[in-house]
Amino acid sequence: MDRSTDYEVLVAAVNWLDEGGPVFLATVASTWGSAPRRPGSMMVIHPDGRFTGSVSGGCVEDELTQQVLKGDFDQDIPRTVEYGVTSDMVQRVGLPCGGRLTLLLERIDSATQLRKLLQAVKSRQRVSRHVSLNTGEVSLQPCSESAASHCDEFHFDQKNLSKVFGPRWRMLLIGAGELSQRVAQLALTLDYAVTLCDSRPEYADGWEIDGTNFITINPAKAVTAIQPDSRTVVLALSHTPVLDDPALAAALQSTAFYVGALGSLKNQQARLRRLQKKGLSDDQLARLHGPVGLPIGSRTPAEIAIAIIAALVAERNQAVQQAVMPESAHA
Repeated sequence: MDRSTDYEVLVAAVNWLDEGGPVFLATVASTWGSAPRRPGSMMVIHPDGRFTGSVSGGCVEDELTQQVLKGDFDQDIPRTVEYGVTSDMVQRVGLPCGGRLTLLLERIDSATQLRKLLQAVKSRQRVSRHVSLNTGEVSLQPCSESAASHCDEFHFDQKNLSKVFGPRWRMLLIGAGELSQRVAQLALTLDYAVTLCDSRPEYADGWEIDGTNFITINPAKAVTAIQPDSRTVVLALSHTPVLDDPALAAALQSTAFYVGALGSLKNQQARLRRLQKKGLSDDQLARLHGPVGLPIGSRTPAEIAIAIIAALVAERNQAVQQAVMPESAHA
């Protein structure tokens, strides 16, 4: 089953703790300049040198592992460690373009709490893990719409670090088929909570993507039911207007972050005319991405799925950059 890097790190940590002995968890707390990994990225290190995850794209992982092997982190943790601060360190660990990062290091001796967190992630629930650097206390808090105050995706203020685990985004796929399966598999690795909607019950038997939800209600009703918001993606991939059009009309009238539809440029123009007849405004129609995906010359379902997911990654990163630009313009 395809899972995110967070999931893989948690699984490795629990498995190694079950073997006996501690593990060391490193989390990117903050970055400056051209740091390869974002805040919140993690790796877990076994005392024998094995590790899973990444905090720098390969630049400091070996350095961290060697410090664990030497026992440098056995005391006074959790604590922060900086990399890329001096020219000697930059040359030794290879951070690119003057980049700098701060890591939070933890020694974990029990799998109990991580096992609870892992189970929540398996169930596609969102949980915030909070670490106090002053006391070393670690707590888990469930995330919900009413708990937004402590459920920012990531927060670090030098004294406390909070990171949300579990699906940060939702994706509704309209139309079952091989392409939807490929898209769902990739979306799961990016922490989407994926729902597949196809009103044809016979298609449910062929859907074998574990970790997703398959529903057979009318697609337009499915869109209304999930109440798309700024973290919701709706993709119409059935190539069947009777399924796609009503769902697209509902999605384009919502606040969904991204609405896309499969098809050629000719099909897209025909689709826009049909949606216009349903009463959608020019502004609403302009939000429809079609043909969906980056133009990479894709032909097979796997290639098309990559193009679609790449387009979503680009949109999400652009949104993040625009949101943080006033704060990071100096970086």
